[in-house]
Amino acid sequence: MVELEPGVRAVAQTTISASRALPQVLLVESVAQLAGIVTIQQEGGGGFLAAIDQAEFSRLPQIGDLLTVTARVIKSFGRLFLIEGEVSCDEHQLLRVRLTLGAGQL
Repeated sequence: MVELEPGVRAVAQTTISASRALPQVLLVESVAQLAGIVTIQQEGGGGFLAAIDQAEFSRLPQIGDLLTVTARVIKSFGRLFLIEGEVSCDEHQLLRVRLTLGAGQL
C-alpha cells in the first residue's frame, strides 16, 4: 500500500513474480480488492464485486513488472460504490476499469 484515503482512493504496488504470465482478469481483481480496502468501513465488513461496467486492456503484464494499482471512488449510493481504477507499469497503462463494488454482507 503506497497511499490510502479511506472512502476516497488508494494506490498500491506489486511485482509480478509468478512462474507464468498473470491473466488479465486478475488485473481487474487487483483493482476490486484495493477498492474493497478503500470502501469497507468496519473490520470484517466484507464486500462483493457487483459489476464490471467497463474494462479496457492493453498489453499483458510480464514477470518482473512492477505494477501500480489505483482505485478511486467516483460515487456511492447506499452500500454500493462506483469505482474507477487502473493498473500501470512504468508509463504503460495495462488496464482501465470501471466497476461497482458492494460493501457489507450479501
